[in-house]
Amino acid sequence: MPADREATEGGRSPAGEVIVADPAWRRAIPRVAAIAGRAAALAGGADAIVLANDRAVRRLNRCHRGRDKPTNVLSFAPTDPAQAGEIILALGVLRREALAARRRPGHHLAHLVVHGALHLAGHDHLHPGAARRMELAEARILHRLGVPNPWKRA
Repeated sequence: MPADREATEGGRSPAGEVIVADPAWRRAIPRVAAIAGRAAALAGGADAIVLANDRAVRRLNRCHRGRDKPTNVLSFAPTDPAQAGEIILALGVLRREALAARRRPGHHLAHLVVHGALHLAGHDHLHPGAARRMELAEARILHRLGVPNPWKRA
């Protein structure tokens, strides 16, 4: 079955194409493509955002990172410097994480897309200082989206 392809705002968005590979995303999060596209655009963009299922992300994680489990978000850097790269998300992982953190799935989606786009822009969280800078960048972008800061301690 081909993926349902949708560009936000009725055309190709500045963030690139949003590909709804698993239709369950539309049932889980209203306006899912618009949320993903806007989050990516504010965080620096991506050529494509793929909204997949856990099985697909597990396969990609195993093939490209050697980890045989699904993860919430994968970012794939472009092979051509003129491109932005791809972001792939797993619905089941996103749902479980949002539930555990008592966050709206749409807010968690925006956070993960921002996180993936920042990785594509060169951010990482391998060291404490870099992690803190990335968290601050995420919080600033999420604020612009109207999404609560996921790093703020309650």
